Amino acid sequence: MSASLSSGTAEPEPEAGSGAEAGAGSELLAALLDGMDAALCAFDADGVVTHWNREAERILGWSAEDAVGRRGFAGWAVRSADADEVQGRLMAAMHGGGRQVHEFALLRKDGGRVLVRTQSAAVTGADGKPTGVYSAFGEVHAQIDLERAIALSEVLFEDASWGVVLVDVDLRPTVVNVHAARALGGGRTTLLGRPLGETVVQGVDELEGALQHVLAEGTPPAPVDLWVTLRTAEGERRRCWRSGFLRLASPLAEEPVPLGVGWIFQDVTDAKTAEQDAARLRFRGNQLQRAARTAAECEDPLEAAAAYLDFGLAGFADHALIDVLREERLVRIAATPAGEPGPCTADNAEACIPVRYGEGHPALQALERTGAVRASAGPRADAPAWATERQWPHDAVHALCTVLRSRGRTVGVVTFLRGATRPAFERPDATYAESIAVRVASSVDLAQVLRER
Repeated sequence: MSASLSSGTAEPEPEAGSGAEAGAGSELLAALLDGMDAALCAFDADGVVTHWNREAERILGWSAEDAVGRRGFAGWAVRSADADEVQGRLMAAMHGGGRQVHEFALLRKDGGRVLVRTQSAAVTGADGKPTGVYSAFGEVHAQIDLERAIALSEVLFEDASWGVVLVDVDLRPTVVNVHAARALGGGRTTLLGRPLGETVVQGVDELEGALQHVLAEGTPPAPVDLWVTLRTAEGERRRCWRSGFLRLASPLAEEPVPLGVGWIFQDVTDAKTAEQDAARLRFRGNQLQRAARTAAECEDPLEAAAAYLDFGLAGFADHALIDVLREERLVRIAATPAGEPGPCTADNAEACIPVRYGEGHPALQALERTGAVRASAGPRADAPAWATERQWPHDAVHALCTVLRSRGRTVGVVTFLRGATRPAFERPDATYAESIAVRVASSVDLAQVLRER
């Protein structure tokens, strides 16, 4: 401990035959000390400074030539009034055992004061007896910043109320916090190193595309909403995650080298669903209002019924059919084109040939139940054959039939059809279809009354 490894100090004479090895070892140790991120100084048993690295020089301004060989900090690196206390604290580590942490103010070479935090420990010789003390120190604010960064990372990966996932350059999770593991339907360790596609059934392409973009282009300016379908033990479930992405770069490289992406997300499914439902209700309400104004200008009640269907189809379905009840049989009087989308035409008002609906047809079920009936072809069904068998356009995959009621009696059935690009009808869709059916039924009933007269 009595020899300094910093430049500008004398080295002890090496023993014969070991000069080269000792010189190389001293140079290596000096390089290691000078390359440290923390400031380091050391004292021998008498309190004389033996080591002083470049980080210590950077913080305090005192060079190794200024520091090495001085007894303690008195008269140069600390105020005279504080010298004894500071020196006593530092040297106490020689007999105190373990590592001791202290905070005190040191003097810069230019006269300024710096509050530092030191970690001191004893240096022992070959016989196990203490021979001095080494002390690593840094500016308090830098230490606090580091501690905050470490504390933040620990909190994010343990107690955060949003999901945090670190993804490597191969787009595989390397760290997953508790919230993210719960959202992804797995454990914190079982998700590591596995492709995201094993958990995310739908939406994984958008998610991986966002991660690749961040790796290539950097952190995006704003979060994005991603809809995904997850594979869980209870089955598949659809969620919306508001996601932010951060590109991670190594602080040790001369040039930024991406280590991966930090993905932070929060489940906003309920809020997004409520927002979509509200927007859908507003749109559908506006469509019904526009349909009512248009129908009021129609001289023929069947034209009014077709107008209700035309406005109701927007954003709701691809095709619509109207079957009226005549002599206990359903007769089709209006339909949208079977090919490309088009307006509903009511040119079969005088038709008397009933449609050939087989037993169990959704339209017949709607008559029996006096309500709405939903049906879908299913993932394995032959969709064109399924639709043709039910007297529907061949591209129909999902159907919703609801009864037409007016003046306390059933006057027919209206059928809405969706293609493969749309989802199946749900309960809110049935409610909207019934709202359209009430208006269509009034127009159809009026047309029948006028026809009878």
